[in-house]
Amino acid sequence: MRQVDAAIASRLDSGVPLVGEVSRYIIGAGGKRLRPALLLLTSGALGYTGEQRFNLAAVVEFIHTATLLHDDVVDDSAMRRGNATANEMFGNPASVLVGDFLYSRAFQMMVEAQDMRIMAVLADATNVIAEGEVLQLMNMHNAGLDEAGYLHVIRSKTAKLFEASARVGAILAGASSDLEETCARYGQALGTAFQVIDDVLDYAGDAELLGKNLGDDLREGKATLPLICAMQRGSAEQRAVIAGAIETGAVDMLEQVVGIVRETGALDFSRDAAAREAARATCAAEQLPAGPHRSCLLQLSSQLLERNN
Repeated sequence: MRQVDAAIASRLDSGVPLVGEVSRYIIGAGGKRLRPALLLLTSGALGYTGEQRFNLAAVVEFIHTATLLHDDVVDDSAMRRGNATANEMFGNPASVLVGDFLYSRAFQMMVEAQDMRIMAVLADATNVIAEGEVLQLMNMHNAGLDEAGYLHVIRSKTAKLFEASARVGAILAGASSDLEETCARYGQALGTAFQVIDDVLDYAGDAELLGKNLGDDLREGKATLPLICAMQRGSAEQRAVIAGAIETGAVDMLEQVVGIVRETGALDFSRDAAAREAARATCAAEQLPAGPHRSCLLQLSSQLLERNN
C-alpha cells in the first residue's frame, strides 16, 4: 500500500496548481483504500507480483476519488472523513473539474498496462458507476423505492468498482475465466455489504467516528435499506412519518425516524442483509488458493460487518 500511495502521489502533478492542491487535499484526507487493497490481495492470491499492480491500484483509487468529488457536489455535503469536503474548501466548480482531471488521469494510467481487457473492465465499471449516480439522483425523495431498486443502485454506484478491482487483480495474474468470475463475485458481494453497513451507520453510528454528519442520507432524500425495511414493517402512521421525511429531506425528524427504524427492527434486518452478502464474499474467497492473501480476503469479509466508520 505504501507503493500504491507513492504511485498516487507521483501522478497528481499538473501544470495547473489548483489541480494538484485539490487532488492532494481529498486524497491526503485518508480513506480506507479498500479498492486498491482488493486489487493487490486478489492479484497476490493468484501469484502476480509485477509492478503494474501498483499502477492499477492507483487507477481505481483515482476513479473512486473522482466519484467522491462529484458526489459531494451533487449531495451538497460539507464533511467527509472528518474534514471539510473539497467543495466546501475550494467551491463546486473546482471540485467538479478536478474530479474530471482524476478520471482522465486514471485513463492515461490504465493505458500503460497495455491490456485491452483491463481497459474494458475499468471503462465499463466507470460507465456503470456514472449510471448508478444518475439512478440515485432520480430516486432522491422517492419514498416508493423498494429493496430490489435500492440494491440495483448500490451495486452500480458502489459495488461495481469493488468488483472491477478484484477482477483486474485476476486478469493481471492471468487467471482462468472461472477464477476471474470468482474474484469478481467476491468484490461485488463485499462492495454491497460495505454500502449496506454504511447506510446502517447513518442511523446507528457515531458522527465523530464516521467522519460525517448523521442523517445526511435523510437530508438528501435517500431511501436506504433501513428506511425501506422500516416502512415495510411499521404501522401506517410510522410509514407516513418516514415517507414524509424522505420526500422533504426533513432532518428535524431524524430523532423520530431513528426511533421508528429501531422499533421496527430495520437495523437488524439491514445488518442481516449485509451479513448475507459478506457470507457470499467469504464463499468466493474460499475458492482461491490458500495463503496469506486469501486469509486477508476472508478476514476482510468477516470484519466488514463490525466496522463503525
